Amino acid sequence: MLSHVGPDPMDHGRFPVDPWRLVETGYSPVDTGLTETLFAVANGYLGMRGNPEEGRPAFAHGTFLNGFHETWPIRHAENAFGFAKTGQTIVNVPDAKVLKIYVDDEPLTFGTADLEHYERSLDFRDGILRRSLVWRTPSGKRVRIDSTRMVSMTQRHLAVLTMEITLLSGEAPIVISSQLLNRQDGKDEYHQPAAAQGMDPRKAASFEERVLLPRMSYATDDRMLLGYQAAHSGMTVAVAADHRLSTSDAYETVVRAEDDLAKIVFRVDASTGTTLRLEKVVAYHSSRGVAVRELSDRCDRTLDRAARLGVSHLQDEQREWYAGFWAAADVEIAGRGPEMEALQQAIRFNLFSLAQATARTDGVGVPAKGVTGSGYEGHYFWDTEIYVIPFLTYTSPTVARNTLHFRSVMLPAARDRAAEMAQKGALFPWRTINGEEASAYYAAGTAQMHIDADVAYALTRYVQATGDFGFLIREGIDILVETARMWAELGFWRSTDTGEEFHIHGVTGPDEYTTVVNNNLFTNVMARYNLEQAVAAVRRIAGDHPIEFGQVSSRLSLTDDEVEEWERCAEGMVIPFDESFGIHPQDDLFLEREVWDLPNTPAELRPLLLHYHPLVIYRFQVLKQADVVMALFLQGDRFTAEQKQADFEYYDPITTGDSTLSAVVQSIMAAEVGYHEVALRYFYDALYVDLMNLHDNTVDGMHIASNGGLWSALVFGFGGMRDAGGLSFDPRLPKSWDSLDFRVRWRESRLLVRLTQDTITFTVEEGVEPVPLTVRGIAYDVTREAPVSVALSHQGPRIDGTLGDMPILHGVRPDGSTTTSTVPEPSTGPLTGEIPIVPVPAAPETT
Repeated sequence: MLSHVGPDPMDHGRFPVDPWRLVETGYSPVDTGLTETLFAVANGYLGMRGNPEEGRPAFAHGTFLNGFHETWPIRHAENAFGFAKTGQTIVNVPDAKVLKIYVDDEPLTFGTADLEHYERSLDFRDGILRRSLVWRTPSGKRVRIDSTRMVSMTQRHLAVLTMEITLLSGEAPIVISSQLLNRQDGKDEYHQPAAAQGMDPRKAASFEERVLLPRMSYATDDRMLLGYQAAHSGMTVAVAADHRLSTSDAYETVVRAEDDLAKIVFRVDASTGTTLRLEKVVAYHSSRGVAVRELSDRCDRTLDRAARLGVSHLQDEQREWYAGFWAAADVEIAGRGPEMEALQQAIRFNLFSLAQATARTDGVGVPAKGVTGSGYEGHYFWDTEIYVIPFLTYTSPTVARNTLHFRSVMLPAARDRAAEMAQKGALFPWRTINGEEASAYYAAGTAQMHIDADVAYALTRYVQATGDFGFLIREGIDILVETARMWAELGFWRSTDTGEEFHIHGVTGPDEYTTVVNNNLFTNVMARYNLEQAVAAVRRIAGDHPIEFGQVSSRLSLTDDEVEEWERCAEGMVIPFDESFGIHPQDDLFLEREVWDLPNTPAELRPLLLHYHPLVIYRFQVLKQADVVMALFLQGDRFTAEQKQADFEYYDPITTGDSTLSAVVQSIMAAEVGYHEVALRYFYDALYVDLMNLHDNTVDGMHIASNGGLWSALVFGFGGMRDAGGLSFDPRLPKSWDSLDFRVRWRESRLLVRLTQDTITFTVEEGVEPVPLTVRGIAYDVTREAPVSVALSHQGPRIDGTLGDMPILHGVRPDGSTTTSTVPEPSTGPLTGEIPIVPVPAAPETT
């Protein structure tokens, strides 16, 4: 397992504790890529990395639009039928952040500039990135520069940048060069590429030919625009910027427009003590194929409206939006330790990152890195349904519905993919942007057919929590029916001494260190749930909405026989269990493998995926991320407490944590079974995964699934909430915490849950509808007029200490052999070399 961090590992000399801001008080070139990600601003559609306004130095320049991508043919060295054909990679759209500053014709350049003062902050209450500095120029003049950067939550296509410059001593000519720069294909005058070239196969691929074809450019005294069409996907994009300069000093304006650069240069004869202020308002529009001229018109409308409203109004709107977000999503903790303020800051940073990744997706998916970086090529994975949508369902249900609608839009392509895979129904792609499968490595990609059940899980939990039955009838039922058809076709029946069993072979579970197996437990458990929910939904619609049911039956060619077949498949589903080991094996042959000796694996050989061929890893009992333990969480009502503890104790020591998706689930289940110290340790790992760059790849963007899972660790883990059939609570508050407050929305009401060591209290903050729930099996109805407080005699079982990292080797196989552990000889070195766009995209599939 990866090394763990404590509750307060950050350098507070440079990053001071502030419950509502991420603050940096000193510039450092050592971690430029990391801070570019941490200080990114985004709204789910548009994202701007925290690159300096001046353009350099930078690790990876980045401005991204969710869903805007280029396609390319995947060239397999050895092709086969059904292999993914079309790669998709998010494109770095033209950079509008650039505001280069010159005083006495000397440029401001971080790393070499003499800075008397520097502070950068990202405020979670308004989403505005602020920077303040005092620069002593080479000629000895002192210049104060204050800037802001905001991507609007209320105006989806809009970004607002401001800059104020004051000469504190002397007089001098000041030049501000405001630019739109195509970094995807062009380079700036310093020849800096759009993104750093990487060695890690989890990074995005690089292109070998021009991506954005120029279609339009212009610049006037106050507005400029660049427009492009992607060479192969045909998608179009336009970016335009308005400017307003305020100063009492004399100035002139120079404009220039080329294919890959448009700029407006302001030359000011600045006097001492006079502040000049520049407002730069930017609009981005993209399309699957609308002409750039049309996008130019859209940019004009967006900018004209913004001009009428004004920058102050836009910032006020932003603050109001975030006030609403925090009213619904804030999680507050209190405790006795000095680390509690730092923990609160880190919790809010993770929740803030979720807002930036999801708020204005508006009909597209949630990329694994949001729009803060190009990691995983901007693809959508199962991350969205299992880690992000639960947060959205209980805090921002409208956004959850939009995200599920996106899966509905992808359904025709999923039907095509299922047919290509010789299956009925629909098979959602493992990784995609446009709906087509983009995973060239099928063993850890297409074979993860549990994606169908993951989508069904998110859908049914959303409908249950919101009561949005209309969405189920119009769109959701199609997903449930087509995914159920896929499972019924994929599996097969086998007669045994105990009766008929339904098996699913040749699949991969969440753990990508074990692939293409028979009866993966997670897959079977989730497929069973998918089938059961499809049956229940069909019968409910038939009984309660007969007219709509007729329409559903007609458009899906639905028959009673196949619904009964799904029911039989669910009842007959094989759920592997080994009596000798006393656990659920991850798959039929998992316990036949020897155990990877993680305690004796040198740290320099981690993560395993970068130092061992996949076939080496596949021969061992070793997990990249939680698999059986994930099933214990998502389908906890189907396992006993004793089974959960035994499974957790077996799998935890052989789980590497090489995936950021693992720690949150391990924290939740550790809390449930009683390993309270282990739960906190994993919670800290998830909490600081980006803030401390624990996986050495935050430079490529935030880990959005981990951010979402962090909320689940708080609410489902320590808060003890479960939602199988309704809301229930069995809390596990850490010993060092005095209280935990969180909000969940149930139907039309918002519920405040306050947990202390001896009570749990429920208050309806918004709405009039009663909220039914149970606390440790006892039912309550919470109303606006009557909050409910329940005394707690304990916080669940408490098992002190940690499990350690030694695997359990006491099991005896049917042939009488016992498991052993070893470390295979390593490869000659880590994976190296630039990742080109061909022949094959990155192999590892999840974040």
